[in-house]
Amino acid sequence: MFVGQSEAAIVEFGFSEEDEVFRAEARAWLAAHAGGEARDRRGWERVLGADGWIGLGWAEGGYGNRTATLVQQVVWAEEYARADVPSRSGHIGEKLLAPTLIAFGTEGQKGRFLPAVARGEELWCQGYSEPGAGSDLAGVRTKAERSGDGTYRVTGQKIWTSLAHEADWCFVLARTEEGSTRHHGLSFLLVPIDQPGRIEVRPIRQMTGTSEFNEVFFDGAHARVEHLVGGEGNGWRVAMGLLGFERGVSTLAQQIGFAEELRAVVRQAVESGAADDPVVRDRLVRSWAELRVMRWNALRTLGGSEAPGAPSVAKSLWGRWHRRLGELAMEVRGARAAVGPREWSARAPYELDPFQHLFLFSRADTIYGGSDEVQRTIIAERVLGLPKEPRG
Repeated sequence: MFVGQSEAAIVEFGFSEEDEVFRAEARAWLAAHAGGEARDRRGWERVLGADGWIGLGWAEGGYGNRTATLVQQVVWAEEYARADVPSRSGHIGEKLLAPTLIAFGTEGQKGRFLPAVARGEELWCQGYSEPGAGSDLAGVRTKAERSGDGTYRVTGQKIWTSLAHEADWCFVLARTEEGSTRHHGLSFLLVPIDQPGRIEVRPIRQMTGTSEFNEVFFDGAHARVEHLVGGEGNGWRVAMGLLGFERGVSTLAQQIGFAEELRAVVRQAVESGAADDPVVRDRLVRSWAELRVMRWNALRTLGGSEAPGAPSVAKSLWGRWHRRLGELAMEVRGARAAVGPREWSARAPYELDPFQHLFLFSRADTIYGGSDEVQRTIIAERVLGLPKEPRG
């Protein structure tokens, strides 16, 4: 895929014949299972796992299902994004927890958790953000105290926890050193969710009417000592390593979805006559060009030429791009954008069409996953070498 990189970091892209064979296999499997009987998300994860489509590339360590190069992982992610199949509920375990355990976990931890993820049997969520520590993750206040029975007792609150209402486990960043501040004294713990009376999950209703995010309350929840990843007090290092995996392959798959949304907006603009406006046409073309640039940039990153701060640049680009697309989707529809697809009622006040959902949900794109302000600070301090912001 990556051919002829010069000293000027010029990279040519293409897929090999072997990659295209892999693409055909992936596309055929997805087509055969589109609209199949396992449409619920948990059941779908087990179908994926049974046929070897979770944990591509882990096979070398004996924990995954099948061997696949990084390029083939891109191929699978792109074909999945194009297919008419359920959205994933196991991606946090596969794309975030698993690479973290491979990098920082013990053999016992890998053997216990990776096969269950690869089979689609255990789902995960991420316990990072808190009411007072959202974008500023070093402000975590959730505590984990070592007890005499071989466990930690976790107490505190996490928020904006994606898919916690479906998860079996949560990886939690907690403070294990009394009196520690900032990134010191933090540890990375694996905590089972099914602890009645000790863990409460409360869905957060969003503007879209859906509840992908949750509040999670820990009241002395148990985490086994052997489920401490990376050693006590090394949580910041592990947490930052995990965030480094939240890029690349998943970003490229996300862009396939963006492209489908853009095509729908263009169709709507043509049908409504909005495309006759030269300003609207310019915005549509600009959106297409910017999306292509984001794709080439993501491919360049996978090619090994990543510059410092590249994830922050990518997040800033796609977050603002997607918000603008949501705004453009409303504009091309005109007055109809404010009308529901059917009469709204007290029972179902949020029956949104896809464009309305795109507009409302994309309001959060510049906030979750690291706000634009935080990304710009990282770029300024770590890439441009500008003076650091005063820390209060």
